[in-house]
Amino acid sequence: MKKPAHDINASVTMQALVFHGVNTLVLEERPKPVIKEATDAIVRITTTTICGTDLHILKGDVPTISDGRILGHEGVGIIEEAGKGVLNYHRGDKVLISLITSCGRCGFCKKAMYSHCSHGGWLLGNSIDGTQAEYVRIPYADTGLYRLSPEVDEEAAVMLSCILPTGLECGTLNGQVKPGDIVAIIGAGPVGLAAMLTAQLYSPAEIIMIDLDDNRLEVARTFGATQVVNSADGKAAQRVMALTQDAGVDVAIEAVGTAVTFDICQAIIAPGGRIANVGVHGKPVELHLEKLWSSNITLTTRLVDAGTTTMLLNMVESGRLDAKKLVSHRFKLSEILKAYDTFANAAQQHAVKVVVTIGDDAK
Repeated sequence: MKKPAHDINASVTMQALVFHGVNTLVLEERPKPVIKEATDAIVRITTTTICGTDLHILKGDVPTISDGRILGHEGVGIIEEAGKGVLNYHRGDKVLISLITSCGRCGFCKKAMYSHCSHGGWLLGNSIDGTQAEYVRIPYADTGLYRLSPEVDEEAAVMLSCILPTGLECGTLNGQVKPGDIVAIIGAGPVGLAAMLTAQLYSPAEIIMIDLDDNRLEVARTFGATQVVNSADGKAAQRVMALTQDAGVDVAIEAVGTAVTFDICQAIIAPGGRIANVGVHGKPVELHLEKLWSSNITLTTRLVDAGTTTMLLNMVESGRLDAKKLVSHRFKLSEILKAYDTFANAAQQHAVKVVVTIGDDAK
């Protein structure tokens, strides 16, 4: 997992984190991206981060990722070059990169289902090279980028590339969180915490956070969780039912992606409740319709569309949403393998979200 040596002209190459199969990442020299379509932009990355989905990729849970792919779908940077068809951005603009690429014209985009765009969707770090590199090519730049003011905090802004819109759209909005609701979030990782931060915007009466890691549960408490439950002994559902006088919760947000956590959601949901799946599931789960068929529950799934990014950015810039507090560790690009190790061993490292800075002007 060490950086290989190459005699390649540095002016046309860059450093990039490359996936080479299950549990194999290499920081290596790769060609700098170039404009392919008039609607492309080349962005010089100054801040990026690692997503839980990247860990799923590393484990082999996302079979669409090919050997040699540059990973990463989150980032902040400076536009290096814009294609002739890019209308809203120019060289030198500071921008936030969305994980979702959308053409803005297809049938799915017209229904605001940008994640299913006929020409886009989740491309970065998936079917095209991503943001864990010095440079990245952004297709459909006019709809995939957001202008940032020069003084915006990049660590806060990069949280809007993925986890905050994911937590809001797939968790809070799909779960239809309402004032007075009792909400349980299973998984106190970055996306679970993002779901909790956005759920608070809708004034639930209780937020119960469930996780195996006492440190992350303590972080959740400092972020506003009213109750925390450690699920290590397999009795989380019983504890939640006791906390609710056996009534169950109005909303259960699954933010891990395992059969165990999905089972907890099914066990604690109240009649008329909503289960919002957020986690990336690499293996089948069992749906207990023999118990839930008569319970009037709603089960939702979703890939984030990033349609709420502008709203979230306005809230961050106004100080209404403190996104930076999700950041626990900071690394340089040369340390990105260490950043992955830290993020993958979050319990031991007390990690929430790690940030990777690139270049002299990263801040």
